[in-house]
Amino acid sequence: MQYTEGELGRVFQVRIDDGEDLLDTLQVFVREKEIRCGFAQFIGALKGGRIVTGPKELVLPPDPSFETYQNGWEVFGYASITPGPERAHLHYHASVGKNREVMTGCLREQATVYIIVEVLIIEILGST
Repeated sequence: MQYTEGELGRVFQVRIDDGEDLLDTLQVFVREKEIRCGFAQFIGALKGGRIVTGPKELVLPPDPSFETYQNGWEVFGYASITPGPERAHLHYHASVGKNREVMTGCLREQATVYIIVEVLIIEILGST
């Protein structure tokens, strides 16, 4: 186990609108606000995108199993914001659901917003 300790910093409430990409928009926001460490929680809906639902086999390094979702899915998720060598790294995990189908995993490559996604970002100061 490894850990660092920090203190709460700024808090942001962000609205991401229809057609914007959740992943790209948050990366730009975090970079512009110079957030080095923190976390984000988000709710809303996505038109479509890709999600890793686990490894194809239990080996290291993993070979990810990608799934595609499209045509409007509800989303609830979390992203860690950790310091990187040149910029903060965002790691997203979420559940997406439509009707009775649900997928949970790591959002990757694209997550296009449908109507709105609301995001609460909490910065952690002093953590390395």
